[in-house]
Amino acid sequence: MEFGPILRSLLRNKTGALLIALQIMVTLTVIVNAIYIIQERSQHMTKPSGLDEANITHILSIGYGESFNAEATTDNDLRVLRGMTGVADATVINAIPVSSSGSSNGYMVEPGRLELAVMAAQYRSDDHAISTMGLELIAGENFSPNEIVRHEPGTARTDTSVIVTRAMAEALYPDDAAETTIGRIFYAADDTALQIKGIVERLQVPWPSADFAENSVIYPEIELDGGNYYLVRHEPGYRDENLPRVEETLAAQNDTRVLRENQTFEQTRTITFIPDNAMTSILSIVVSILMFITGLGIVGLAVFTINRRRRQIGTRRALGAGHIQILRYFLVENFVISTVGVIFGAIMTVALNMFLVNNFDLAPLQWYFVPAGMAVLLVLGQLAVVGPAWRASRMSPATATRNI
Repeated sequence: MEFGPILRSLLRNKTGALLIALQIMVTLTVIVNAIYIIQERSQHMTKPSGLDEANITHILSIGYGESFNAEATTDNDLRVLRGMTGVADATVINAIPVSSSGSSNGYMVEPGRLELAVMAAQYRSDDHAISTMGLELIAGENFSPNEIVRHEPGTARTDTSVIVTRAMAEALYPDDAAETTIGRIFYAADDTALQIKGIVERLQVPWPSADFAENSVIYPEIELDGGNYYLVRHEPGYRDENLPRVEETLAAQNDTRVLRENQTFEQTRTITFIPDNAMTSILSIVVSILMFITGLGIVGLAVFTINRRRRQIGTRRALGAGHIQILRYFLVENFVISTVGVIFGAIMTVALNMFLVNNFDLAPLQWYFVPAGMAVLLVLGQLAVVGPAWRASRMSPATATRNI
């Protein structure tokens, strides 16, 4: 192998090699962290909500004026919605999963121990919530109609039974299986006692990027503050047909309110993830451009090096060097440059990730991203140089030394 001559040659002509190594270092640092962010965002965007997403719509009702009766309006709206053709069930709820808007609270197994609090989303709904959302009840029971409380604004909340997600039960009682926590009592931040009546497999919180993404608590409450969402689950095939009919039907029931956000759950998910989709698209473009520029830089250096060494190539060919030896020389030289670049790039990649973790609450980089990125750039470097190196290896001694 020609390691000795290659290293001496690189030390004599350091500028070009250093520029390529620096380019590879920067490329590795950026693309590995960018791809990791893309993967993390993609996982948030595709995380299952627990709902029957394909058949659910929702609409926001906001009452106004002294004549608006929140309780009577809610009861009538639910009766009308549940009676519509193609509607499987309907419920009233304070927040929509994956909508970026809702309320959360801290919960603990001992009253007053806020340092032990587990964060979770608060959903307030009735005994139709599980059916309407299409949740899977894995233990315990659903609410009964006589458990549903009508909560007036400004009134204190009392001890009650709740339904929690599997993730929430496991967060509260990490040493026990979720199914065994039925009947246990835990506490809200205000020390309200809550007894676990049922457990559902999954119900995502309104904020997809939250680190408690599946910690949810469902209260048997209907808020009477004049503003609530109606969640409607349609029979398969009826969703799009019923979407405008839901708003028309509700508008005909009461003219002392406004109706907004009449949309499918899939539209809600799309709207929520507009920033994430934009970020992943931009980062994907940046990664592609960097890879392309790095490849061009390696090709450019190889062509430049070959043109400067035409006499050397011709001399070696005249002394009997074969095509494979010439090809191998340039491939090994490029491999040495690329290796230096990826080694320092790996160090910079980890350093940048530590900065992002400490300042932007990103998860630490998985260990395999760095060696995978190093391998990709080493392969890219060899592929970029193989063309110019092959042409150099096919050069005849006479051609190589002509006009030199």
